[in-house]
Amino acid sequence: MLTPLDEHALLVFWTQLLVLVVAARALGFVMRRVGLPSVIGQLAAGVILGPSLFGAVWPSGFDWFLPHEEISSGALFAVSWLGVALLLVTAGFETDLALIRRLGRAAALVTGFSLVVPLAGGLVTGLLLPHGFVGGGADRTVFALFVAAALSVSALAVIARILSELGLMRRDFGQITVAAGMANDVVGWVMLAVFAGFATAGEVSVTGTLRTVLGLVAFLLLAMTLGQRAVDASLRRIRRDGPNLHGALGIAVIVMLVFGVATQALGIEAVLGAFVAGVVLNRSRFQQHEVVHHIESLTNAFLAPVFFATAGLRVDLGLLGDGEALAWAAAVMAVAIVAKFAGAFVGARLAGQSQRAAVALGAGLNARGALEIVIASVGLSLGVFSETAYTVIVIVPLVTSVFAAASLRLAVRDWMGSPDEQERLEREEALSRNLVVRSSRLLLASRAEPASIAAAQLMHFAWPVQVPATVISVAPDSLGEGAYHSDGATVRTWPDIAVIRNVLDGREVDHRQARASSSAGAVVAAAIVAEARLGYGAICVGVAGRHEGQLYSPLVDELLLHSPLPVVIVRRADGLDTPLPGAFTRAVVPVTGTRSSRAAQEVAFGVSSQLGTEVVLTHVVQRQWRELRVLPKRLARTTLATRVLGEPPGETAHQVVDALMDAAQARGAEMGIEARTLVQEGSSPASTLVSVAAEQEADLVVLGASLRNVDGRPFLGHTVETVLEHCSTNVAVVAMPRVNAT
Repeated sequence: MLTPLDEHALLVFWTQLLVLVVAARALGFVMRRVGLPSVIGQLAAGVILGPSLFGAVWPSGFDWFLPHEEISSGALFAVSWLGVALLLVTAGFETDLALIRRLGRAAALVTGFSLVVPLAGGLVTGLLLPHGFVGGGADRTVFALFVAAALSVSALAVIARILSELGLMRRDFGQITVAAGMANDVVGWVMLAVFAGFATAGEVSVTGTLRTVLGLVAFLLLAMTLGQRAVDASLRRIRRDGPNLHGALGIAVIVMLVFGVATQALGIEAVLGAFVAGVVLNRSRFQQHEVVHHIESLTNAFLAPVFFATAGLRVDLGLLGDGEALAWAAAVMAVAIVAKFAGAFVGARLAGQSQRAAVALGAGLNARGALEIVIASVGLSLGVFSETAYTVIVIVPLVTSVFAAASLRLAVRDWMGSPDEQERLEREEALSRNLVVRSSRLLLASRAEPASIAAAQLMHFAWPVQVPATVISVAPDSLGEGAYHSDGATVRTWPDIAVIRNVLDGREVDHRQARASSSAGAVVAAAIVAEARLGYGAICVGVAGRHEGQLYSPLVDELLLHSPLPVVIVRRADGLDTPLPGAFTRAVVPVTGTRSSRAAQEVAFGVSSQLGTEVVLTHVVQRQWRELRVLPKRLARTTLATRVLGEPPGETAHQVVDALMDAAQARGAEMGIEARTLVQEGSSPASTLVSVAAEQEADLVVLGASLRNVDGRPFLGHTVETVLEHCSTNVAVVAMPRVNAT
């Protein structure tokens, strides 16, 4: 039977939440203003409101604010532990296991040494600490293991916040720091699970260790396999009609609770299950990225401040009043800072990092936070730590995080990294501003015929290889190339996509089939559009020939009309006698200043960055505008995306064209591409572009198109459709979706 809180207890509970949230957020804001993590201010708020200050200055008020009744303290702790569970879900979202694997040797050495050296130092310190630090009846070895765990691990959330605030997240050493921090978190939770099992058993037991480790391994295997499939299926189902944030949030909370119950039932802390839940949710390709932002908003605004402030409430600095306790507290701080710094520094140097990078890694990995506080809280609740030991361990994140932020700021002052690193950062910054060539998964509609192979090749070269792709097989007659017939019945065979996989070598690829009761273009296109709603960035499709009354085929027309994403149409060059169109050596890209023109430039620059393709940025000036001094209003409007003209009365068409070309060249330079410009005069933009492609011996033309619906069929503009029909080389059209596409 539920026992409700009485009116007085409810008043105290709501007052506790109000005071803790206001104080924690206020001091967190102050810490951010001085360049320190907000978690330091949140912990400090709890220390101020705890027995150290508030309890000493106003004992009666403190007793009212924090009564000793078990039900009152239980309500506050329930909210704080819910906060740490959601905090660990967001930490799991930030844990990129692929990043840890990709950084390989450097991440492994830095992680290993940054864990082993402070672990050894913490173990020795735990064995030497006075008996007053050990919880009543706790085994000394178990106590030493808890101290070692608390001093050895870093805090991914605090590290990420410091790096982000300093603008260092994408630096080479920053990526290694994040990878090592992720590994620290993973290893830390495993250590906590094992050591908590020791504490529950009351001793270090081989049998207990095996039981805990095997249970944890079984849980992780099930979570990453069956659990991952269940999460993928659930997220896919709720997203089948488009983005569904409420449904995705509900699944995230349910997964967190299921995993938490599972780990708690195994005798492992439920917060470890919450962390694994975050990892599994983040690995799902059907996840909506807005979910983690909403969880973070609630957690950072309310629940996390309550947790950190509540942890600070249990700190009693008065316990460090005698000289011995204070001296040992200083020794623990010194071991935590020096051992972590030395381990990370040695690991970085062995991995071939520069001395400056090694110092930055040692500084950054010294940041501690939620995990250390959780270890301290678990240790206190299990009777491993005394109040004195708990106070010292909770102070460690305060001191080390201040040290990490200050020392990291000094370590990277006036250090921009190597030229290669600077070039990579500039390219990543440019990629983040792109309209089409971004990091979202790609969808390739394919029949595995030459046109589809050409589309796969262009897609593979235009997008970074880290971007995953899904190949969706399309029945033969869906693309307008009829299926064969047998005894009067249409026979439809699914194409072998082995050649497509070969073209996309090195890229993560999965395969689906556009299953439908009919192969009609509208039906298959609807299946592709439904798949596109599950979280993609663009659709690519290859076409071979034009059909009367249609742009290219029923499928392509329906995709253009209904796709919520940009559609990249690749028409293979005429007269090729090989399946592949060959490496693209020169690309002609019309420049008009529109969003669709910019999207086409992104595709061409992406191809050039991987193949060295020469990009010829081309602008056609129609003859009837040659003698005009003032640019026509229609063209002036199209230039506003790249240059704010303010329609000055004296600006000539020549000046505006120069501005357009300069902006396009600058965009290429951000991607490391030195594009050539060509301004050509002609009576018709379409025929002029066809001539330019022939004269320049281009093997690729990339055009942008803003889609329009004209009498129920897609219309990409006369220029685009004329080039598609008459240009003999490979043509790619980046069609931006209509705003009301469904």
